Amino acid sequence: MRVLIGGGSGFVGRELTRLLRDKGHEVTVISRQPGPGTITWGELESHGLPPCEGAVNLAGENLMNPLRWWNEGYKNDLFSSRIDTTKTLSQAIAASSSPPHSWVLVSGVACYKPSQTAEYTEDSEWTPFDLLSKLVKEWEASALLPENVAKTTKQVVIRPGAVLGRDGGAMKQMLLPFWLGLGGTLASGRQPFPWIHVSDLAGIIAQALEPAADAPPALPQVFNGVAPALNTNYEFTKELGRVLRRPTIFPVPGFVMNTLMGSERAVVLTQGQKVIPKRTLESGYQYTYPDLTSALKQIVGS
Repeated sequence: MRVLIGGGSGFVGRELTRLLRDKGHEVTVISRQPGPGTITWGELESHGLPPCEGAVNLAGENLMNPLRWWNEGYKNDLFSSRIDTTKTLSQAIAASSSPPHSWVLVSGVACYKPSQTAEYTEDSEWTPFDLLSKLVKEWEASALLPENVAKTTKQVVIRPGAVLGRDGGAMKQMLLPFWLGLGGTLASGRQPFPWIHVSDLAGIIAQALEPAADAPPALPQVFNGVAPALNTNYEFTKELGRVLRRPTIFPVPGFVMNTLMGSERAVVLTQGQKVIPKRTLESGYQYTYPDLTSALKQIVGS
């Protein structure tokens, strides 16, 4: 299978590329910079979709970029980097004389309203309620294919939680306080913390790229890209401290997170949702890291 990956040079993209190539697939990355095995977004727009059986979009400005101050310019970049690239890819697929059999968008669980009691599956209805949920709404809408193309191209949306791994993702932000000797819960610690190991997210995407056995449904299939374990921030922090053999006695108040990160962005860490991968489990996907202990031990090398 030939797979085209938008944002394939990023943290998740590198893991997905490695997995697909290990399986014998051919990968082409869409990047802002030209290089071996890559095309640029400009080339995609001018030359159209290269021959491929699967397409994925992972492109987007890092929400947790510690070098970017939370302001209007950064918010605009978050929207444009996701929506514009997704539109470019979906339009290229729609215009192709031979569209791929699978088109996968990776968005996020920010569509689900934070709650300590509500449980969300892929079938849960939702409407935008803040900036990030509005982003997810517009992002996923930009991926929709015309009806005539959707008859042959399977559309999939995967909504991951915090992505954990050795080389990046949410672990950079979560580990820093521990290395400074300030490890502790964020805000109350009672907020749910939906997460997934990067290897499992790559595995779910790879499975979603497989051709449909029957005619694909008109609307995208949604899969929650989270581990089946339902953990709170407190549980995550305590387990991370245990694996690192470091104390977890210095909680970070919510107002500090809001001040440092901006309240609209800090909500990702100070609040959370109980997200259940119901359809992901029903699909038969077997998690490599279904629980915190196995995931964190692999990440920190214990």
